[in-house]
Amino acid sequence: MVVLAALIPILMLAALLALGRYEELMLPDPEGDGLEPAALPVVTSSPAPAGTPAPSP
Repeated sequence: MVVLAALIPILMLAALLALGRYEELMLPDPEGDGLEPAALPVVTSSPAPAGTPAPSP
């Protein structure tokens, strides 16, 4: 029973790794997926200096 309890996690890990390899073979990553890199945020300068309170409505 002790041997079985030690072998089951090892066999499960081996099966998981084998399925991962199988997935890589069956579903390869596309070479040119057409995705562009994310755009950088546009930094705008505020017209008022820092610390100026907002105008009241």
